[in-house]
Amino acid sequence: MKRHCIKVPKNKGEPVRRMLLELEILDNSVKIGTDGKFLYLPLTREPAPDELKVFPDKIELTESDFELHEKKPVPEDLLGFSPTYEIIGDIALLEDSDLDSQKASKIANVLLRTQPNIKTVLKPLTPVIGEFRVREFEVVAGEPRTETVHREYSCRYKVDLARAYFTPRLSTERSRILSWVMEGDTVVDMFAGVGPYSILIAKSNKPSKVVAIDKNPDAVRYLRENIILNSAKNIEAIEGDAREEAKKFAVTADHVIMNLPHNAHEFLDPAVLLTKPGGIIHYYGMAHEDDLFESFIRLIRAAAERAGRQVEVLEKRVVRSYAPHQYNVCIEARIL
Repeated sequence: MKRHCIKVPKNKGEPVRRMLLELEILDNSVKIGTDGKFLYLPLTREPAPDELKVFPDKIELTESDFELHEKKPVPEDLLGFSPTYEIIGDIALLEDSDLDSQKASKIANVLLRTQPNIKTVLKPLTPVIGEFRVREFEVVAGEPRTETVHREYSCRYKVDLARAYFTPRLSTERSRILSWVMEGDTVVDMFAGVGPYSILIAKSNKPSKVVAIDKNPDAVRYLRENIILNSAKNIEAIEGDAREEAKKFAVTADHVIMNLPHNAHEFLDPAVLLTKPGGIIHYYGMAHEDDLFESFIRLIRAAAERAGRQVEVLEKRVVRSYAPHQYNVCIEARIL
């Protein structure tokens, strides 16, 4: 396939390629050609005279034959629709628990075929249930396991999805919470799970201490593994009920993270107890679109009043859509 191109000595090729990218005239639909001594860089159009002035000497405008890039198939191409799934480590988690076995198997096989990084495809059999917030899964295709290592920012999290809750969808939110933490702060993560908030914050080296609490013994086992895996310092992993552990760390926290959106309101009294004067509670809840924040703010104020303290609401935001008309929200509240 004939294309206008720039012929350039191989040792000058990379700088010229970058310049063509900046000008947005490199044709990526075909493969860059070579004859051993020269590269042939395909163009979507010829450079204008002024544009040519910025290129090094020894380039030549010419024409050459090029091979088309082979387009890799994507799931939509093979299925005729876009499947809904999320990727955790090398596991793809199908999001529609109502898929029949035949359709789930078809989607799973296509995912394994088109995405080499996926080794296992799971289908949830239950919603998040129980005090440990876990789900049951069926292995639809691939390696028969529910354990993986998920990479996020500069961290790695080992997790068994059938034993501890984890979602990659809060990665941006976890980074946002990190931005609130200042040098020397103490952070208490009341429902730490395998550590995605706690370890990211600890690895930043900003806090003097991170206390990561969870009641699920499997989650804490992975949390401790992940602390070692990430060489995180100044972090303490505690297996226990956040209500009881709050008594041991009363009035020490600059930040209290309450990422238990369905039940966080049950732990507001110990959260207030944890928070030092001027400290901030990061409260997560599930809210209907008709009342996103005000009911939660009233609950936070009531808990503060029971402790003889006051509340300053600093920020309130929708984190993500959870279900029709339902949203995961976060409220930053300073406890005075």
